[in-house]
Amino acid sequence: MPAGGSERLGQGEDMDRTTDTARPVDGRTARRDRNRMAVLDAVLELFAEGNLDPGVHEVAERSGVSLRSVYRYFEDLDELVTAAIEQHFQRTRPLFEIDRLGEGPLAERVQRFAECRVRLFDAARTIYRASRVRAANDPDVQRDLLATQQWLADQTQAMFAPELRALDEPECTDTERTLDVLTQFDALDHLRHRCGLAHDEAVAYLQRILHRLLSPV
Repeated sequence: MPAGGSERLGQGEDMDRTTDTARPVDGRTARRDRNRMAVLDAVLELFAEGNLDPGVHEVAERSGVSLRSVYRYFEDLDELVTAAIEQHFQRTRPLFEIDRLGEGPLAERVQRFAECRVRLFDAARTIYRASRVRAANDPDVQRDLLATQQWLADQTQAMFAPELRALDEPECTDTERTLDVLTQFDALDHLRHRCGLAHDEAVAYLQRILHRLLSPV
């Protein structure tokens, strides 16, 4: 995105003024939906290739959709990228859930949690990095990013609530903070890429650390 603000997509172009209620369900509508999805997929492909701040012309070229059509689907670059990020999170949303939070023996919960959290990170890491880039200049993305981080923290605390309840203050607070540091996407990104751990290695590392942190002395 240019430093001066949003890159306007629709300036000077004729916008599609057909309302949802008036638009017939026909081949034209289906084609429009397919093209819009192709544009979003193109953004995600560029993200995956390391281009975390793609331009509109790059997106149009990758998607095979004309620039004029892209202009009709999205008001500006911010809206386009935000829609792509949301599309990806919708696709990965089932991976965010962990069954039976806080239930079962600690060893079993640690295993389930570590496997689920690393699998989720591997599915969401590209879009998470893109969100980090855009959050500096896009309040909506920043809000969603902070909400995701808080959701992950709450899930971690719920998973290990029995152990946390057994601790006195301030040890409980310290342990909650340590858990958050260890299990957020930034930490997993560091393990997978800075430390070079494979998926299974990252899972095993996380399991060992959580056992040490949460097992009774």
